[in-house]
Amino acid sequence: MASVSALLTSYEREGLFANPVRRLSNGRRIYHEEDLEWLAICTKLRSSGMSLATTRHYIELARQGPGNEHERLELLRRHETHVEAQVQELRETLDVIRQKVRIYEDHLARGEADRLWNPSHPDAVEAGTHQEWHPPEGA
Repeated sequence: MASVSALLTSYEREGLFANPVRRLSNGRRIYHEEDLEWLAICTKLRSSGMSLATTRHYIELARQGPGNEHERLELLRRHETHVEAQVQELRETLDVIRQKVRIYEDHLARGEADRLWNPSHPDAVEAGTHQEWHPPEGA
């Protein structure tokens, strides 16, 4: 894991601060609360899948000040839609994982772990259904 200092330097190099980073006469950087709050927002945007280019564009719009709020709003709405799709995909993935956990718990509780789906077995079936598995249409 990168040190906080290395991370801040990297973010500065990538242009992810809304304002220029201030420095003391000896060259040491000074970060203010608003710098760290801004970085927290940018970190969330990046970790949720916003590209570096789009994040930089958003920052540039913010730096320009008043007059481009509609453009910033549209950029954030597009990203919101992207994140909502990611959340839905994660919910569906979590549902599958929970189903698999229930199947394993059930089989283990009954002492039937050997009946769990085994892909190397020629007559393998979908775990817990005892039915042949068929891929979804179009897959």
